[in-house]
Amino acid sequence: MTGHAQTLRPFLSRAAQLYPDRELVARTATGTVRYTYAEYADRVGRLASALRDAGIGRGDHVATMCWNHDRHAEAYYAVPNLGAALHTINPLLPADDVRTIVAEAADKLLVVDASLAGALTEAYDPDAFESVEQAVVVGGEASGLPFDAVDIDAFVAGHDPDPDYPELAGDDPAGLCYSSGTTGDPKGVRYTQRMLWSHTMAILTPAGLDISHHDTVMPVVPMFHINAWGLPYAATAAGAAQVYPGPSPDPADLVTLIEDEGVTLTAGVPTVWLGVLDYLQEHDADLSALDRIVVGGAAPPERLIRAFDDRGVEVVHGWGMTETAPVGAVSHCKPELRDADYETQLEKRLKQGLILPGLEFRVVDDDGDEVPHDGETMGELLVRGPWVTTSYYGRDDDESFEGSWLRTGDVVTVDGSGYVELVDRAADVINSGGEWISSQAVENVIMDDERVREAAVVGVPHDRWGERPVAYVVTDADDHEALIDAAGERVRESYPDWWMPDRFEFVDRLPKTATGKFDKVGLRARFEGSLDGSVDADPPDGD
Repeated sequence: MTGHAQTLRPFLSRAAQLYPDRELVARTATGTVRYTYAEYADRVGRLASALRDAGIGRGDHVATMCWNHDRHAEAYYAVPNLGAALHTINPLLPADDVRTIVAEAADKLLVVDASLAGALTEAYDPDAFESVEQAVVVGGEASGLPFDAVDIDAFVAGHDPDPDYPELAGDDPAGLCYSSGTTGDPKGVRYTQRMLWSHTMAILTPAGLDISHHDTVMPVVPMFHINAWGLPYAATAAGAAQVYPGPSPDPADLVTLIEDEGVTLTAGVPTVWLGVLDYLQEHDADLSALDRIVVGGAAPPERLIRAFDDRGVEVVHGWGMTETAPVGAVSHCKPELRDADYETQLEKRLKQGLILPGLEFRVVDDDGDEVPHDGETMGELLVRGPWVTTSYYGRDDDESFEGSWLRTGDVVTVDGSGYVELVDRAADVINSGGEWISSQAVENVIMDDERVREAAVVGVPHDRWGERPVAYVVTDADDHEALIDAAGERVRESYPDWWMPDRFEFVDRLPKTATGKFDKVGLRARFEGSLDGSVDADPPDGD
């Protein structure tokens, strides 16, 4: 016999029953919203009833274009509890991409923040949005929307807080998320109830993010980006308090919320926490409640981990992708490292970490043969498991899948202890003279200089070597030559001389993708022609 269906619904009902007075707090454009899990379940029920009366049912897609706030959190349960899929749209995507994914998803209803109405209107095309029957507006009036639009308070008013939810199965839909489209058209991943249930259970564990009812969780990673790394579901399942930072929080906003609400766990990309560090250098703050920061999307610079360690805050490094719902690995120190010195532990913590329980992985070369786990031999990471997709929504993409295995496109090494280290995305590895250079590794070395705010390294054409690295750097320092010399010393301490960038370009800001990562496609496009100069140490000739 099998157990009852693995769905998201019991996470919320348990929280409301066992932790009715635990709070959810949201910073919004109009002030702070605060309510309990008992009230949260009531509000989720009213929204679900309103959606059902608007014609939403099993298999439908409800899109959201919203920031991290209470209304978005309500949709996270109200939509899947009906057997529909919550399609979170990244409002920072180009208008063409928004049109593409709305058309492919055939969204039936759209929930949009009033502050994002302009982005929605810009993306509107009558053919692409033909399926959208209604828009529900959050946080104010949105004039000029090309839909039948209603304010969310009016939308839910008078509806039953205890709807007659349909019976659901693990294979029923729960979510839909599209990749950023930086290496091609955006690709959609449709998550089932079982996929998100399994992912939630995995990240609750100590091998995952170790979330419990003792925590107060603040997702800074956007809720429109891969389910805010699963934190809204996991925090609810654990009965943890939740804090949502609202639209465009700056470092001062984040620090204030950590202090005022006693945040113990937060998560976001490294650039967010580098900004917080800059703020903390100029302002006093009490971070005594904060236990750990989960970092993903890019590897954290070493100085970031050291700086927060000095403040008693652990930086937990994780890896994942849209296709893995998203967390696939987390870097924790294994028992044999418990008594190791700080530098040895730090070396492991900087890696993407250990594959989560429930997942399987392989690392293979170009011929499909597994590579040794020696910490040096590179290969492509393949993963499979209950929360890893085996296809893209609405399309066939056989190149990305080998049966149940997902080809991640990530080039990695695995050391003898099983720690995965991301060398680079396959598209971003620099092939110089037949040998690989990790753009990510060089970036991290450059960003270990506290004078450097951001750095991105890309490969550009070279007459002799095929490709050579060029670094784009954001800094307030005036002495660029001294900064380059310091970067060169650090690069050569850890890597071959020929990994040193041939050129440094100093810029006011780096372009970002819609998910906050460096836009390397755009940076490569900036460099016209090819490099023809020599470097201090020639790359080895490839065989």
